Parts: sequence; C-alpha cells; structure tokens
Amino acid sequence: MNKKSNQPSRGKILVIEDDERARGLLRTRLESFGFEVMCADSGDQGLKLARQEKPSLIIVDIMLPNMNGYQICRLLKFDKRFENIPIIILTGLQQSKNFQTAEEVHADSFLTKPYRAQELLETIEKLLGKEKAEEKPPNPSLGLIWLDGTKIAK
Repeated sequence: MNKKSNQPSRGKILVIEDDERARGLLRTRLESFGFEVMCADSGDQGLKLARQEKPSLIIVDIMLPNMNGYQICRLLKFDKRFENIPIIILTGLQQSKNFQTAEEVHADSFLTKPYRAQELLETIEKLLGKEKAEEKPPNPSLGLIWLDGTKIAK
C-alpha cells in the first residue's frame, strides 16, 4: 500500500543517493507515480537495505560515501539472491567510461541528471515489465529537473 495515496503500491523502489535534495525530489516523484520508496544516503546503508528489503527496483547514484554505485551494483548482480533486481544508475557523470563501467557491473539502465520524469517512469515500467507508462499520468508540474533547484520545466 502506498502510504501517501492509500492506493495499492506499484512496487517498492530503493533510492541510494547522498544528495539530500536529489533524494527528496526522487522520493516525491516516485511516490506521485504510486511507488513505495525507501531511501539510503550512503553506499553501505543502501547495500544493507537492498539485501534486507529486496526491493522491486533500485536507483543508485555513482558517487556515494563508503561504497560507490558500481560496487553496489556488482555486489548485487553477482549474487544469485539479488541478481534479478533491476538497477538504474542515475548520475551526473556523463562520460562514456561511466556508461561502459555500468554495463560491466550489469546495471540494467544508465540515466544522466538532469533527467525527464517521463523517461525515468518509462525506464522503471520497462524494467518492471509493466504496461505502458501512460497508465498513471505523472504530476504535470514535474518535468526536467535541475538538481540545484534553479529550474523545473516541462
């Protein structure tokens, strides 16, 4: 059950992001899409939560305290108990080497910040094997996110 809307949850998503503002924006957006959201602000805390809660999907930043997103992805994807949990790497790092490393650790998707809400939702829906993303429209006031808070545009 989604705590915010009292509707059935569309799945449990773990967000591993050390930036408080980015983490809050992701939580708000995902909850508005009907997902139950858990958050961690460090790599080791995120790995522990992933193993305890076994979420439907994980969204992880690369640059994290204590353990980076690649390490988390590798530890989960190379463990039979967790290998089927889809992992989206969501980062501000846009060099091709980052994308290649994400592939090497078997991340399921690689998105860069700023991101479009609809693109994130479509990626989540695809990875969870759900119907087309339009089944529940997002909040129209949410569009392109600039994590410094200066701009939100459709």
